[in-house]
Amino acid sequence: MHLNTRQITDKAFTVLTGASVVLLTVVLLIVLGPITWRGAKAVIFKDTIEFRKMQFALYHRGNYEDLQSEIAEVHQFRDAAYLIIDEFKHGIDTDELIDESKQIYRQFGKELKYKGTSGAEYQQIRSLAREIRDKLQATFQSNDKQIIQENIDYILQYRTNGEFVDTAAAGFFTLGEDFLKSVENIDLDKRQEYAGALQKVEDIILHLLGPKPDDPVPALSMDRYGATRWDLAQKLLDQLLWSEKWVQKEADQPMIKVRTLRAEQFEGTKLEPLFGYVQSNLDRMMKPMPTFYWRYFIDDSTPGHYFGGVGPEILGTLLLTLLAMIFVIPLGIISAAYLVECASDNMAVRIIRMGINTLAGVPSIVFGLFGLAFFVLFLIPLFGGASKPCILAASLTLAVLTLPVMIRASEEAIRSVPQTYKEASLGLGASRFRTFMKVTLPAALPGILTGIILSLSRVAGETAPILFTGAVALGPLPKSLFDPTRTLSYGSYDIAVGDRLAMMVPHKQYGMVVTLVLLILCLNAVAIILRAKVFRRLRGN
Repeated sequence: MHLNTRQITDKAFTVLTGASVVLLTVVLLIVLGPITWRGAKAVIFKDTIEFRKMQFALYHRGNYEDLQSEIAEVHQFRDAAYLIIDEFKHGIDTDELIDESKQIYRQFGKELKYKGTSGAEYQQIRSLAREIRDKLQATFQSNDKQIIQENIDYILQYRTNGEFVDTAAAGFFTLGEDFLKSVENIDLDKRQEYAGALQKVEDIILHLLGPKPDDPVPALSMDRYGATRWDLAQKLLDQLLWSEKWVQKEADQPMIKVRTLRAEQFEGTKLEPLFGYVQSNLDRMMKPMPTFYWRYFIDDSTPGHYFGGVGPEILGTLLLTLLAMIFVIPLGIISAAYLVECASDNMAVRIIRMGINTLAGVPSIVFGLFGLAFFVLFLIPLFGGASKPCILAASLTLAVLTLPVMIRASEEAIRSVPQTYKEASLGLGASRFRTFMKVTLPAALPGILTGIILSLSRVAGETAPILFTGAVALGPLPKSLFDPTRTLSYGSYDIAVGDRLAMMVPHKQYGMVVTLVLLILCLNAVAIILRAKVFRRLRGN
């Protein structure tokens, strides 16, 4: 009966162990699966002509002739959309029309002086041009279509005037006719409402297609191009087609989001066909193409992480991690060796061990504040360095953070070495130091490497300790250990706290997270392979 009970217990324990492993694997897949799927879109996605334009402008990639040919193709369809907007805008943007009429009047005055017209004739022609200009401006500001028609008819009677033919003043008549056509299907009482709605449409078109070819080049690189990814282009298309408003339908009830077709706002106007046209021809305007952007792992990013890759972030993460481990490994092993081999079990050693255990559970932000106060503000300036966050301060802070883990892992590894190994070495006349270096340390090395693996994972993924001590969101590559650096963990944090930016480039945030996970896996794999080699050497293989 006792044997049966033991067998049942063993089987139950085996089943529970297997179930725990399966459960942990499922949880890991549930957590990492969506992150990996979204992060992979930073490398594998459908790009657009805007992406190819950006790659050529920023990194000189691609064929210039092929790119120009594609640009010419897409502008055939984009120009039609711009024309629809401009025709509708002529009846809405009165300030622009007034400025244009003023410009025509000034240009006509310069032409008269160039022709040598002077005296009474100049004053007469100039006065008539001024009258036409003022009449046009009054027309632009009127909401009465009858008055508009009468004013335009009055202005057009001067079209055949010999003083105006083939001069800048001919622009008055073209401006008046275009305005009359543009207001035919517009409710002029809603002109302000149309103007606000049109501005939103133009903003979406700008983010979708980028600036017009004749527009000045924006200062920020993120404003120089439209949607560089097909998924972003589709999101912008949805924003173009649908208008969202939060309304409260019932008193004392939460507001709800209501979506209405934006075309309904412009029903009957010249802008109404724009929405169907863009929806039908978006692929011709953007020319999407599948791409594998492997340079994501080596490219620099533009300000705001809007374009580019994570090359500097990978380099900074590796630099901080390896430098921190250079401090952690020797200090951790030496401390563990002292506690096991040299220190007696007295009150002082117990207090030290309690302090190590306590530090292992302290929140990482506390280490960050300690690093700021001690390394950045005190220690580095004490030796003549600048009192600013830098790689050295951040790596030292990370070293202090993970040192308790390294000490505890190394201590347990050293304790696990059989006492007979030490006794045999001492019995052969070796000193305690030589025994530790030649016998105890090699035997404990697999366990110490396990502590190194744990320390690597924590150092590479921490954000809070480097928040104040050495990480920056954007900046040049560091030239020395006294410069700050970019890291993957801090980069993903920086994108996350920028709500608007995180919404526009979610693939960059997830891409950084996945890259960080892959980097940690690679570092751990190297350590695991090294540990396996040590095991084989210890076994004599």
